[in-house]
Amino acid sequence: MIYCITGNKDKFSEVKAIVHHVEQRDIDLPEIQELDAREVVKAKLQEALKVVQGDIVVEDTSLYLHCLKGLPGPFIKLFLKTIGNEGLVELAVKYGDARATARTVVGYVTSAGEIHFFEGALEGTIVAPRGENDFGWGPIFQPEGYSKTFGEMSREEKNAVSMRGSALRKLKEYLNAKKSDILTE
Repeated sequence: MIYCITGNKDKFSEVKAIVHHVEQRDIDLPEIQELDAREVVKAKLQEALKVVQGDIVVEDTSLYLHCLKGLPGPFIKLFLKTIGNEGLVELAVKYGDARATARTVVGYVTSAGEIHFFEGALEGTIVAPRGENDFGWGPIFQPEGYSKTFGEMSREEKNAVSMRGSALRKLKEYLNAKKSDILTE
């Protein structure tokens, strides 16, 4: 069994839609304050191994505003708690650059401690909040080439184009190949 460690039911539903053989574990893992999202994910995986027996998946999704030279990045949760989506939109407007990059790092660790990373990134624009179908900063992020924000997209539409969906599909390919390797040994 693979355990996905998250307390966020929306994130878990996105994971489960792509990587079917996972079970959610709602464990509040400490999150280090670090600009490198891979280091954040690695630290979460190491903490999760202390409390869960089995293979584990965790993820960290960051939002990099070009007008802030990449901030908030992995600190997006803190920005959302303090200034919210409206504050992020105000910053983009104030600095005259609404471009943003959304990036997800998915970490997978085996019970033996072998860590693998899978990443997805998506360029987009920060816009006034639109839509109720997504969580966090989804209503203000409009992916490049699309007329809808994540908040306006159905779960299926979002999973097809999102950075999390991309990272999870890479994880799924790895797991499928690993399973094939095990079956042919």
